[in-house]
Amino acid sequence: MATQSDPHASEFSAAELEFLAEDEMIEIVPNMRMETLNLICGDFGPFHPQIATQVPLWLAVALKKRGKCTIRPPEWMSVEKLTQVLEAERDSQKTFQPLPFHYVEISRLLFDHARDDIPDIYMVRSLIEDIKDVRFHKIGTGLEVISQRTAALKLEHLTAMEVNIVRPFVVRALQAFYKLDSPEMIQESDLRANRRFPTANHGPKRQLKR
Repeated sequence: MATQSDPHASEFSAAELEFLAEDEMIEIVPNMRMETLNLICGDFGPFHPQIATQVPLWLAVALKKRGKCTIRPPEWMSVEKLTQVLEAERDSQKTFQPLPFHYVEISRLLFDHARDDIPDIYMVRSLIEDIKDVRFHKIGTGLEVISQRTAALKLEHLTAMEVNIVRPFVVRALQAFYKLDSPEMIQESDLRANRRFPTANHGPKRQLKR
């Protein structure tokens, strides 16, 4: 069971990140007529044929599966936009381009459920993979600056998946450095060790048999 001090306590699985991403809004074009849906998370609709409207991604996928709509990919998923992002990521060795926080999860859901609605899907998929690779390389380079004197680490414009992967490592590293740099914690650790394994000052010493 994860505790508050456990760095893995803040990790999400890929499925959990995808679940969170399903609340992002996306545009659909219905092919049916339906009254407003009154849901716990809000009211959506009314729906009219060929009139675009905004709904949560989970609702868009549900309607798409039933053949009730087409999904309009977000603007950032165009080949032109993704190419610009990729070039900017490659040109800058230290900064990250702003992307939707759940861009990986959103694109994966659309690839799985609305592939026929995505123009140039193979190029879009390839560009997103390239962007991921470039950003992960920069993250690795950024983590190399962590040292014993690092009190905090600032990486702007990281996305959900990137934060989820990086956070446990950074937390463990900073905790280890803090312990090494804190005499009080070292002394406390030594006291605990002595209580568990007291040194015997009397009697013959036992030799370990190999």
